Amino acid sequence: MFGLAAGANQRWEEPRPWGEAVGVQRLNIGSRMNREAHVRFWERVGVRFPCATRPICHCTSEEQAAVLRVSLEKRFAECGLTLHPEKTKIVYCKDDDRRGAYPDQKFDFLGYTFRPRLSRRRRGKTGVSFSPAASNKALKAVRQTIRRWALHRRSDKALDDLAAMINPHLRGWINYYGRYYKSALYPTLRRIDLTLERWAARKYKNLRGHRRRARHWLERVIQRQGDLFPHWRLLWGHG
Repeated sequence: MFGLAAGANQRWEEPRPWGEAVGVQRLNIGSRMNREAHVRFWERVGVRFPCATRPICHCTSEEQAAVLRVSLEKRFAECGLTLHPEKTKIVYCKDDDRRGAYPDQKFDFLGYTFRPRLSRRRRGKTGVSFSPAASNKALKAVRQTIRRWALHRRSDKALDDLAAMINPHLRGWINYYGRYYKSALYPTLRRIDLTLERWAARKYKNLRGHRRRARHWLERVIQRQGDLFPHWRLLWGHG
């Protein structure tokens, strides 16, 4: 668990009914954790533990999760650590097979929100699965970055120049947050097209003051150059 929280490359697997999302906060920054075997292993491969670590423990029942929480509190206290009072909670992983009621049915982890979602099953059927998608906090950070770019004011640049500027960011967001439930990204990515419409209305005289003309102009560009921006492949199916 500690290796996964420190950034180890491990494939996500569907959790069991009860999961405890644990937030860990260091009491004494200058102190070091006890040199257990797993700590020595990660130090040997060059991985250092951050000051805050958030492992996820999967349990088969609420009772087991409660016992585990007490055990973790005791063990972390011995290492000079404490569980974060707000980020530590027991979460019920609800889906089609687990339909019980519980107040906490979602948690955030590494920019994703895990919660019950409608998903497409085999043979075209739909059902509820406990799965991840980009969190609201992560998407808000993406939107803030897009606003800071102020692309609509870069009328001195060509469209190809704008693509060269922002495409590395777009690819990174799509590759990371689009791994699961890509549709959660769509509303945020559409904001880029709205900004490009404003850019076109500012750059070309015949489009100034005409948002509809600017929208039609952008649609024609997408038809001709569907691979210019990576998010167009998701939203428009080009490229």
